[in-house]
Amino acid sequence: MREEFRAELHTVSQLLVDMAEAVRAAMRKATKALLTADRPAAESVIERDAEVDSLNRQVEERVCDLLARQAPVAKDLRAVVTALHVAADLERMGDLADHVAKTALRRHPLPAVPAELRGVFTEMGEVADRMAEKIGAVLSKPDAALAAELDRDDDAMDDLHRDLFALLLSDDWPYGAETAIDGALLGRFYERYADHAVNTGEHVVYLITGETLNN
Repeated sequence: MREEFRAELHTVSQLLVDMAEAVRAAMRKATKALLTADRPAAESVIERDAEVDSLNRQVEERVCDLLARQAPVAKDLRAVVTALHVAADLERMGDLADHVAKTALRRHPLPAVPAELRGVFTEMGEVADRMAEKIGAVLSKPDAALAAELDRDDDAMDDLHRDLFALLLSDDWPYGAETAIDGALLGRFYERYADHAVNTGEHVVYLITGETLNN
């Protein structure tokens, strides 16, 4: 029974790694579509969002089955419950990449952001990619120190978010309200993507140590 539990838990862990890789690839493609008006890249993100949703459902089904059949306790229970939380955050990250791609597609054939904003969105995409890469690493090989770094990485995204709003709210903003609204929403998508990455890191820290980062 114990070996069966471990095998099932390993399968769940691999599903989470697959989700992390998928949402990283999705945001990378979505950022490319956003900055270069790459329609195929945007369409690919939108089409493959269903794959992330499917992986999430598989995690939920396997976790429910483990809870029902194995009745795990202590650290085993923590691992199973953590998997549910991580899957939910990853699924939301996939949705946010999908939102970025849809914004890019809506503006096609023009770039969705003007030249003045491309620098900040390029940096946001780079921070998002670094954070997603770390998620994949800590899910493949749990590491509390690396997982805790995600909270610090989020500070860089928050700084970029503030820089974005400074540009959007400047007195000499030349592009009108519609483009400003698009920019604000896009900034929110990246900022929330990073927040869910932080959540995932916190779940991994809790899994390893039994404590939250605030303790």
